Amino acid sequence: MGSDPTGNIARMFGVQDESTGLALRGTFIISPDGKLFNIEVNYYNLGRSMDEILRKVKANVYLAAHGDEACPVNWQQKGDTTLKPSAKLVGKVYDAVK
Repeated sequence: MGSDPTGNIARMFGVQDESTGLALRGTFIISPDGKLFNIEVNYYNLGRSMDEILRKVKANVYLAAHGDEACPVNWQQKGDTTLKPSAKLVGKVYDAVK
């Protein structure tokens, strides 16, 4: 997390609203090698969950080593249920992670 008093970073990431001078609430998870893993942009008055951001960071670290898997919404840490994406899962993800 950081501040951006000049708006330059917000402009670079496309979240600066020039008409109001405000930045939308953007969260960007970027790997050490510069690969963009996640983007979440919220309106000005919607807060973000640090627990959810941390979950996404952990999931992306896990997935970097396990690229053939997927971390469902309730995944919290290594050892939790993951999925192997396939056509067989279409419409059945909820049942697979119950």
